[in-house]
This record gives sequence, C-alpha cells and structure tokens, in this order.
Amino acid sequence: IPTVIFSHPPIGTIGLTEPEAIAKYGQANVTAYTSSFSNLFYSLGKPADHKPQTAMKLVCIGVQETVVGAHVAGLGADEMIQGFGVAIKMGAYKSDFDNIVAIHPTASEEMVTMAPWGKIKDQIQLPYGTARAPPTFKQPGHL
Repeated sequence: IPTVIFSHPPIGTIGLTEPEAIAKYGQANVTAYTSSFSNLFYSLGKPADHKPQTAMKLVCIGVQETVVGAHVAGLGADEMIQGFGVAIKMGAYKSDFDNIVAIHPTASEEMVTMAPWGKIKDQIQLPYGTARAPPTFKQPGHL
C-alpha cells in the first residue's frame, strides 16, 4: 500500500523496507540502491549548499532484482510514489527501471538513473553527476 506523510519535506513509501526484506529473504538476497541529491525543483534557484536534499531507495530481491520497495523523502515524494507503487505491483525488475529514459529535469528522474551509480557513488565519493554508468539499450529486431 503506498503511504505518504504530508510533511515538509513529504515522505513516500511503498513495499518492504531494507530491514524487512532482509528479514524475509535473507541478507544475501537483498540489494538496496540509494541516492541523495539536490532535488531538481531547486536546480537553478539556490546555491548548491542551500538546496534541500532528496533521498531515494529501491529495495530489490533475488538475482533478477525484483523491486519490492521504493522509498522517497523530499519535495515531490508525495506525487512520485504512486507510479512506483504500480511498478512494484506489476513485479518490475531493477532492469525495468534502468531501461527507462528519464524525463529531465524532474525530481523523479533519479529513480531510473541510479544504477549502478546509486549503489556505488557513496563508496567512491564523487559529487553527484560526475559519473554515470552507460545506459543499456536493446534495439528492436524489426527496426
């Protein structure tokens, strides 16, 4: 059930949290992708050090990385969580998120551009936007 806390900033959540997924499926079967960034609602209006941050997390299970949880805290979270609820209900994989062209500039684009970037950016300590994994595109055979 999608849940929103209409606070400042809003918080949206659907599905399992990372600890819940680990308890249900085991640590070895859970992968969490996280990202924290200056929300694009603020991209041009304020200096970088004065922009509120948005945090996102996708919780995935298994080798195919079935998405079982999505969590967002930041401006726009209340609007974007509904679409992630549909994706989870339909059994979306992380690769489904990876193969979507992000709408730019939007607050929700980070959810489909954080792989594997969201998994490693804190480890390599590069500023947001410095590096991105190359997108994978599959050319349809009939074109």
